[in-house]
Amino acid sequence: MDRAPGPSVRLRLTLSYAGFLMLAGALLLAAVWLFLLRYVPERALIVPSGTPIRYDVFPVRSNLLRVFAPRAAGVLAFLLVFGLAGGWFLAGRMLAPLTRVTEATRKAANGSLSHRIRLPGRRDEFRELADAFDTMLARLDAHVAEQRRFAANASHELRTPLAISKALLDVARTDPERDTAELLDRLHAVNARAIDLTEALLLVGRAEQRSFEREDVDLSLLAEEATETLLPLAEKHGISLETSGEFAPTTGSEALLLQLTMNLVHNAIVHNVPGQGHVWVRTAVLPGTVALTVENTGERLSPELAATLTEPFRRGTERVHSDHAGAGLGLAIVRTIAHAHDGTLTLTPRPSGGLRITVELPAGGAG
Repeated sequence: MDRAPGPSVRLRLTLSYAGFLMLAGALLLAAVWLFLLRYVPERALIVPSGTPIRYDVFPVRSNLLRVFAPRAAGVLAFLLVFGLAGGWFLAGRMLAPLTRVTEATRKAANGSLSHRIRLPGRRDEFRELADAFDTMLARLDAHVAEQRRFAANASHELRTPLAISKALLDVARTDPERDTAELLDRLHAVNARAIDLTEALLLVGRAEQRSFEREDVDLSLLAEEATETLLPLAEKHGISLETSGEFAPTTGSEALLLQLTMNLVHNAIVHNVPGQGHVWVRTAVLPGTVALTVENTGERLSPELAATLTEPFRRGTERVHSDHAGAGLGLAIVRTIAHAHDGTLTLTPRPSGGLRITVELPAGGAG
């Protein structure tokens, strides 16, 4: 934004310091006049000879003013010079931290997000501003790095089905007698995977932008709907589904929260113990929040591995070789939707194997 140049803050503070100092000097001189000089007689008082006093003549007000005025003017001039010089120095010292914040802001505007102010000294307004700015830069730097990593991973994931499709078409072109039905089936599967991945990326972008209308939502109803929808998949894998809990009202996008619940339940089903696994879906009301917990059996996971499962395109070793590897965005979508609704996502490995995932959202007033 273009603005007309104006006086600097340092100059304005300097003039303010000097002005206040001049005003204080003028008030002091005025006090001298009011409480001292006004009681000096205007005319000379002649005392008769022989009167037992030290002086024969008292001072006259006009004589005192003639002597006092030049010196008072000199004092005011000194205060002006001293106020300007001292004010300029003090203003520079006071605004030095702000200069460092400005320099850091310019570097950040030019794309350098790794720079930090790290202003030394005890806490005051400037240091709180610098610390808040450093925190903002750290979060922004982490967010940009995550977005770059996400874009690189997304490009890689999208390139894979395209490369497979190209390879299948090249084989079909060089081998016209190849089974067309098999080729179409494989192309259909690869294309479906690409479509699922693209839709997942769009869903992540929509949730991150928070471009949705908020409405009253009951998590317990969403949990029931998700388990009913995915019950055939659970029966196919021999997984028992159990839903329990209480009325859990919150506010947000019903479609996105249903997607969150579907992803959690689907993830708990396909990454389980085939033929003898269990999935528990529970809702609860906590002080100020409502919670949705999805817990499943499965292989044992370390806390370090569990902490990485919400990153885009991160999968455990069992997921890579599974027929239900998915797009690698299931829990990343859950985390994004939870954060878009001002909620939290917690992943806790179960001691006996499997995972417990809890989503806490602000409590709403649906009734």
